[in-house]
Order: sequence, then structure tokens, then C-alpha cells
Amino acid sequence: MKRTITVTGTASAKAAPDLVTLTLGVETRRDSAALAYSDAGHAAGAVAASLRQAGVADVDLQTSGLSLRADLVWVEGQGQKVSGYIASTNLLVAIRSQADAPAALAAAVAAGGDDIRINGIGQGFSDASRVTAAAQEAAWADAERRAQQYAQLAGARLGSVVTVSQQPTPGAPVPVGGMARAYAAEAMPVEAGESSVTASVTVEWELLAG
Repeated sequence: MKRTITVTGTASAKAAPDLVTLTLGVETRRDSAALAYSDAGHAAGAVAASLRQAGVADVDLQTSGLSLRADLVWVEGQGQKVSGYIASTNLLVAIRSQADAPAALAAAVAAGGDDIRINGIGQGFSDASRVTAAAQEAAWADAERRAQQYAQLAGARLGSVVTVSQQPTPGAPVPVGGMARAYAAEAMPVEAGESSVTASVTVEWELLAG
């Protein structure tokens, strides 16, 4: 019976991100549903226009989610009463130049006024293939090192690779959430730092007699 050893290797590779992703929300509260809906649309349009003016391409703007609901309050002796209506929507934005992110965000906040919300910011890669390849190579080296160690402990040596399977790995860094209201709308720094890609691979080797 052929002896084998199966080992999983995991590794990460880091690089400076070149893509900033924003989740911007627009929320309006008005006395009527029609007015809340209309004003939310105008605010969302103004925010999108400001981002286009800042250099964001149409393909990098996407509307996500639309909500229109009654704002209910509890009145003693009367139960729930409608105090107004709230309309909201989200705009997903990709900014493909790290240097352009602060100005684009400031422009969006100025255009949205008190109706804009910053619901999230994330950083990653417009093309992650190079850093992913580096992580995969490092994961393979990790698996091979572990397998060599276990083979030596078993008084054996590694033979041919029998099977290889790539394990699912986490995606982009988790965005940092927040909320903002516009006043002066000055540019806020967006620091790049480093983002990482993790790869994991499971390899089965044939074990040969030492």
C-alpha cells in the first residue's frame, strides 16, 4: 500500500493598495413620502455628479439599495403615529488612484450636505494577480517545508506530488465603517498602508523509504 502525507500550507503577501472603495449613503427625512423620495434622488444625483467631476468613471459608480419607509413614533394614549418619511439609498464607489481619494470624498460630502452618510471605506487592489501569485508561491513553500519535516520525523522522504487542492481564503480587507455629516467638507487623509492577500494550498505527497 502506497504511503502518503497530506499537508496544508498557508501564507500571505503584502503590497500597497491602489484601489479605494467607498460605500456612501444618502438619507432624507421629510413630511411626505413623495418629498423624501424626491429629495433623496436629488441628493444622490448631486453626489454622483460630484464624483464624476472628481474623475470617477461611470463604470466605478453603482447604486445599491433603495428604501422608503414611514418614521414611526409612540404617542402616549394614541399608539404609533407617523412623524415623517425616510428615503435612503447607497452608492458604491471605486477610486482607482489613492491620491485622488481625499478630494473625491470631500467633494461627495460637500454635494450631499446633511443628507450624506459615509457607511464604509475599504482598500485593495485593482489587479490582485501579482500579489496573489506571491501568496500562492509562499503557501506552497510552507506546505513543502511542513511535509519535509514530517517525512523526516517518520524516517521517510518525499516523493511525487499526488494531489493538489487550493483552499478558499478570505477576501479583501474588512472596511472600516463610519458616519459623517457635511459642514466644511475639508479633505480627510486616506492613508494607504499595506493590504494583504492570503493563500492556502493542500498538497499530498508520496512517502518514500528513507
